[in-house]
Amino acid sequence: MNTTGNAPPARGPLEGMRVLDLSRFVAGPYCAMMLGDMGADVVKIERPGKGETARGLEPGVDGESFYCFAVHRNKKGLTLDYGSDEGRALFHAMVAKADVVVENFRPGVMEAIGCGWETLRALNPRLVMARISGFGQDGPLAHRQCFDAVAQAMSGLMHMTGQPDRPPMLTGSTIIDYTTGMYAAMGVLAALNARHVTGEGQLVDVALLDSAISLMLSAIPDRAVGGLPLERNGNRDRFSAPGNTFHTGDDRWVLLTVADEKMFENLARAMGRPDLPRDPRFADRVSRVAHVEAIETEVTAWTRSLTADEVVIALEKAGVPCAKVASIDEMIANPQLRHRGQIVEVPHPSGARIPIQGVTMRLSQTPLSIRRALPHVGEHSDEVLHEWLGLAAADIGALRQRQVV
Repeated sequence: MNTTGNAPPARGPLEGMRVLDLSRFVAGPYCAMMLGDMGADVVKIERPGKGETARGLEPGVDGESFYCFAVHRNKKGLTLDYGSDEGRALFHAMVAKADVVVENFRPGVMEAIGCGWETLRALNPRLVMARISGFGQDGPLAHRQCFDAVAQAMSGLMHMTGQPDRPPMLTGSTIIDYTTGMYAAMGVLAALNARHVTGEGQLVDVALLDSAISLMLSAIPDRAVGGLPLERNGNRDRFSAPGNTFHTGDDRWVLLTVADEKMFENLARAMGRPDLPRDPRFADRVSRVAHVEAIETEVTAWTRSLTADEVVIALEKAGVPCAKVASIDEMIANPQLRHRGQIVEVPHPSGARIPIQGVTMRLSQTPLSIRRALPHVGEHSDEVLHEWLGLAAADIGALRQRQVV
C-alpha cells in the first residue's frame, strides 16, 4: 500500500522473511507490526469467526477497532483453527516454511495444543520463535496473568509516577506493552542475524516485567546503594532545577528544563532576571535543587505573565529546552511529524482515511514502509494457503466447509 501517492515503496530490509503472528492484545501484535514495517511477509492468524477480541474495541469504523488499524498494518489475514487436529497439521506445515513465529500466550498454552518450542523447532531447525509473556517462560511467577498496568505496578515505575500527595499513577500510554514488543522485535533480528552464522534458529523469551525493569535504569542503584527515596515527584526533574511544567497566562502548560549553568543564565536573561544566577540559592545546580520551590516560584511568576506560545518563543531564542504541552489534536497536526512521515493515513473500504502512526526508523537504502492496512478477519486466507502450502481453491473451500479456516 502506498500512503504517499508516489512510487510504491521498497519492501524493506526483511523482504523475503516469513512471519506467522499468533499474538493478540498489544505487545505481540506490535512486535509483528514492526517486522512487517521492515518488509517481512507477516501472516496474522486468528481463529475462524470474529477474530481476536481487540477487533471489537471501541471506537472504530464498521466494527473494526482503530487500535487494530494501528498495530495490525502490514499483515495478511488468515483464519485457522490451529487447536484442531486438521488445523494444527496445516499450521505445522506453515511453520516448516516460516522464518519467525510470534506468540504471546501464557507459558504452557502452546505446548498444550502441540505447538510448543521443541515441537516447532523439530519441524524447522531454522525457526526463530518469539515468546512474549508477562513474567517470562520460567520462574515462580511465570504462569500468572499480566498486563501492562500490572507490570507498571510491580516494577516500581508506577510508584515513581504522579504527584507527591496523590496516589500512584499509570503512564498515559501502555508503554510497557510497546517496549516489550520492541524488545521482542530486536530479539528476532538478533536471532536472524545469528542464524547466518550457525544455520539454526532460536527461542526469543521476552517478558513485560523484564521490559518494565529495563526502564528503571539508574533508579535501581540510586535506591539500593545511594539510598535515594525515589518517591513520586510529579513533573519535576529529580536532578536539576528548574525542570518542570509551568502554568502560563492563557491557561496552558509549558515544560522547560535546565541542565547546566549556561542554560540557567540563558533562562534568567529570557525572564529579564539577570540577577538570578547571582543569588546564592541559585548559584549552581546543587543549590537550585535544594531551593527548588523558590526557583520554581520565580519561573512561574514569569510564565504566568505570558501566553504559552510567547514562553516557547522566548526560550527557543534563548537556547533553553522547552515545549508547550501539546494536546493530541496539536500532536496530529504537528508539521515536524507530518514532514517526517510520523502521521500517515491508511484507507478503509468505507472510503475513510484513518490517521495512524508512521514508521519510526528511517533506513537510507532499504526504507521501512506501510504497504497494507488492517486486514479483515481471514481476508487473505485463500492467498496465504495457496502461496505457502500450494492448496487449490477446492481444497481451501473444503477446509472452510469444515470450519478449519
